[in-house]
Amino acid sequence: MATNGISKALKLQFGLINHDNRYLTAESFGFKVNASSSSMKKKQLWTLEQDKRDGQVVLLRSHLGRYLSADKDGRVNCAAEAPNSDCRFLIAAQLDGRWALLSEPHQRYFGGSEDFLSCFAQAIGEAELWAIHLALHPQANLLSVARKRYARLSATAGEITMDSDIPWGVDSLITLVYTDGKYCLKTCDNRFLSSEGILLKEYEPHASFTLELRLGKLAFKNIKGMYLAPVGPAGTLKSGRCTKPGKHELFDLEESHPQVVIQAANKRYVSIRQGVNISANQDMETDLETFQMEIDKETRKCMFKTNEGSYWTLVSHGGIQSTATDIEANAMFHIEWLGRAVALKASNRKYISTKGNGQLAAVGDTVGECDSELFQLKLINRPILILRGENGFVCHHRSSNTLDVNRTAYDIFSLLFSDGAYHIKSGDGKFWYVSSSDLVCSDGDEPEDFTLQLQEHGRLAIRGNNGLYLHGDNDGTLKCDAACVDSASLWEY
Repeated sequence: MATNGISKALKLQFGLINHDNRYLTAESFGFKVNASSSSMKKKQLWTLEQDKRDGQVVLLRSHLGRYLSADKDGRVNCAAEAPNSDCRFLIAAQLDGRWALLSEPHQRYFGGSEDFLSCFAQAIGEAELWAIHLALHPQANLLSVARKRYARLSATAGEITMDSDIPWGVDSLITLVYTDGKYCLKTCDNRFLSSEGILLKEYEPHASFTLELRLGKLAFKNIKGMYLAPVGPAGTLKSGRCTKPGKHELFDLEESHPQVVIQAANKRYVSIRQGVNISANQDMETDLETFQMEIDKETRKCMFKTNEGSYWTLVSHGGIQSTATDIEANAMFHIEWLGRAVALKASNRKYISTKGNGQLAAVGDTVGECDSELFQLKLINRPILILRGENGFVCHHRSSNTLDVNRTAYDIFSLLFSDGAYHIKSGDGKFWYVSSSDLVCSDGDEPEDFTLQLQEHGRLAIRGNNGLYLHGDNDGTLKCDAACVDSASLWEY
């Protein structure tokens, strides 16, 4: 089966939104539940588990690891440490994408408002309907369960095809756009996938899909009740005639690791074109000059993966080769972020240097004056940028030129590379900049440089021209005044 580096299918967490546009919330005190929150944070996250004996029965587990339950009198709470009969629910999916949750033992529906939730309704009304809002970061790689192939944008055919053995390059990035309880699939060039498999420059209703969860997998249903599936030899992604999802209509979402091209001090790109030796000797950016960065969650060291599935590794004479087939100590590198450039230190505690013939070797004791230990990393598979911090997504403020960092919805920005730095552009063509009061504003006529630091697994830090880091302040506003990187200045991307 195709795999994406060290990642597996993402654990699907989501929020449940009732008819009052409020999220189902699991409180720590008394393990009570309510539907009072207008945003999705930790208390509003739920994980769907399916019963091992009966695949139709589901269990809803809160952020506390407790299970939602309903007794015979319709009383609900979220106190069960292990699932029992009262925790068993059936999902009745509606045509508009919302769910009705039926207590399996008591045959009553769950619903209500604010603190008045119960599971006693005999029929489905507005109060018993819940919209699904996925909690994962919306940019991922899409894997066909049946074909075991990944989605990619086919620029020549103008469609999404499920024919890639590995998700490589910018064309494999899929962005899920949440709109009014439904989802759109957006390609790296900002086009929407329609039911017919055609890519649209502007959103249209037939480019939205109801999201369904089946056996831990995803299915996408169009407005006519048909499901997306790969069709034909290339696996063109479009809606078929199937009204009930089978294996061919099921998908996994996998984490999209950052992929970069690396330019050495000699202004040439690092490549595997010449064989196993890693050398900076190419003038073009192709798949052979693209490397996937996989950052270890514990050590924060980085592995560089080639499109052939092998990793960089330190060999006995100090050279760097692409011969590692597994994660090992010699395949892990420490990154030092130096403004527009980086330095890479191997497991022998030596800096990687570019030799006169372009070959890379870990032989440097310091970052020297000749800059042979300096490299520029260009992030290529995030032309579309969506940022999420510890309190929510980054989004334009409703009535000013500033940015909020605590929103349930997200705005999509463009990321433009500029000589080791980046320009961040809003949808209206205006640019981000830092004001004299350290506020990050989004209405600049001219671009301003920001540098990115891929600090952790799935998270980056952004540094402004003032040498400080972007972070969310207590009021939920994006500022550029953090002296160091902490949880408030790390962003899922």
